Amino acid sequence: MQHKIWLSPPHMGGSEEKYVKEAFDSNWIAPLGPNVDGFEEDIAKYTQCGHVAALSSGTAAIHLALVLLGVEPGDLVICQSFTFSASANPIRYQGAIPVFVDSEAETWNMCPEALESAIKACLSGKVSGTSKKGKKPKAIIPVHLYGMPAKMEAIMDVAAKYGIPVIEDAAEALGSSLKGRMCGTFGDLGVFSFNGNKIITTSGGGALVGQDVEQINKARYLSTQARDPAPHYQHSEIGYNYRMSNVCAGIGRGQMKVLDQWVERRRNNHMFYREALRGLAGLSFLEETEGAYSNRWLTTVLVDPGKAGVDRMMIMDALAKENIESRPLWKPMHLQPVFRDYPFFGKNICGMIFDSGVCLPSGSSLSEKNLKNIVQILKKVIKT
Repeated sequence: MQHKIWLSPPHMGGSEEKYVKEAFDSNWIAPLGPNVDGFEEDIAKYTQCGHVAALSSGTAAIHLALVLLGVEPGDLVICQSFTFSASANPIRYQGAIPVFVDSEAETWNMCPEALESAIKACLSGKVSGTSKKGKKPKAIIPVHLYGMPAKMEAIMDVAAKYGIPVIEDAAEALGSSLKGRMCGTFGDLGVFSFNGNKIITTSGGGALVGQDVEQINKARYLSTQARDPAPHYQHSEIGYNYRMSNVCAGIGRGQMKVLDQWVERRRNNHMFYREALRGLAGLSFLEETEGAYSNRWLTTVLVDPGKAGVDRMMIMDALAKENIESRPLWKPMHLQPVFRDYPFFGKNICGMIFDSGVCLPSGSSLSEKNLKNIVQILKKVIKT
């Protein structure tokens, strides 16, 4: 059997070891240090986001964003349903109520119209668990799914209309942009992830970004157990062990040097699939909307069984038999057992997309031989 082809494996650029070695040589292994400072500066410069707190995960970044915005038990937080659970779990960490919103069909991301319907329902008291007078949501969490920019201008317009802050989940979208502006910089706060399967990695890690230096400084404070400036360990509020280590940040500094190259490679993978599978019955790809530039973190395809003669699981099984990893799209949060009792607004567009979608191998280290092999398998299994 051939060597395993993974969906989205880590891909080192070559200079990561230099920064990690510096951490070892200086014995600066513990959290904080020059690599953390340097990595934050690199992200801030690349995205023009203003200020950055390097953290242990993207989940930690969303959690801290909710804390910074004062989200408490019983509060309402609107969240895109079509996403990974890390977008929604921190809402429950705070004891708040997630209100899930459907996607629109063009980008698969938060639908601005469904968002406004959800806000109106919250304000009118039509959301379960709120008073008859209603309650204004404390935050909105849109996501740039698979690196495809959401309709952020429309989402931000709705948010501004009702005075609700936005936590922009760009965990999958580092390197993506909308009309020249980097994803992660539209919201009041933005989130990135550097998990092992992301476009660049720090082994595990994330970042919270924003233009308000006081907010980001507060995030750094909270992420280091909220230790007060005192000669002894003193704490005036609850903190978290969420800071990124100097070693992991060293990996990130090296990865930032190849970020644009890795984006280009993933976009090339996407174009290869599109061209090679052109005309194949029952397959469709997600298109970039006007002004959108996707990092194509994962190449996704929708399968119409009536035209293709196979469903997504048959395609995945055919790839798995050849030791090739693929996976379904994210299962929407409103369809997850853990969130089944929370409100959802929309027409279940995201559910229909989930039912027919599959993620193809998309790593920046994929060879042309790998890509041709994958395409050959797809052509064999799909009716032409």
